[in-house]
Amino acid sequence: MRRARLRQLTAVLFAALPGVFAASSSSIKPKAATNLTIVLDFNGPHSLQSVAAMERETQGILKDAGVHLDWKSREEAQSTSSADLVVVRFNGACELPPAPLYDELGPLASTYATDGQVQPFSEVSCDRVGAFVRSGLHGGDLKKGDLLLGKALGRVVAHELVHMLTGAKDHAHEGVFKPGLTVEQLVAGELPLSPGDIERLRARP
Repeated sequence: MRRARLRQLTAVLFAALPGVFAASSSSIKPKAATNLTIVLDFNGPHSLQSVAAMERETQGILKDAGVHLDWKSREEAQSTSSADLVVVRFNGACELPPAPLYDELGPLASTYATDGQVQPFSEVSCDRVGAFVRSGLHGGDLKKGDLLLGKALGRVVAHELVHMLTGAKDHAHEGVFKPGLTVEQLVAGELPLSPGDIERLRARP
């Protein structure tokens, strides 16, 4: 799900958050058992039910690694400072499409790298996640489509957070940090961190 882009990060977003990154020089590798602020930057319509489900799912995955998540909008982040902070931008419509889409899918999300260093900035393609999830939903699942989309987004965000918090460019062989996930893995049952990923997150400086 990750596609590192070795270029300068988007200047517009960082300029829109004055003082926040200046107060978070250790944002990539926060200390264990501390809060991590996630700034949510939506560039399109989004379902509040899906966003709430996403936040619950991501926190549920990260809790075993001792990471507590504090969610803020871009507007809220502008007026506060955070010791440990990452930014997740959501592109497109974070809503379940009414009908399956059969366009070729690309990466569901990307975490940026500059000069080989993973940065505290990710982008999620809501259009792609929504289309991917919708392609696997049938019957009764459609009635809880917003919740399932939120669960999928939560797992996608958790995956990218492992990249950002550990600086890892490789992937795990199991759990949410696998290099690729099926629709069923994104929406069904539980998808925890692997024991190795929990250890890496707990051991980060």
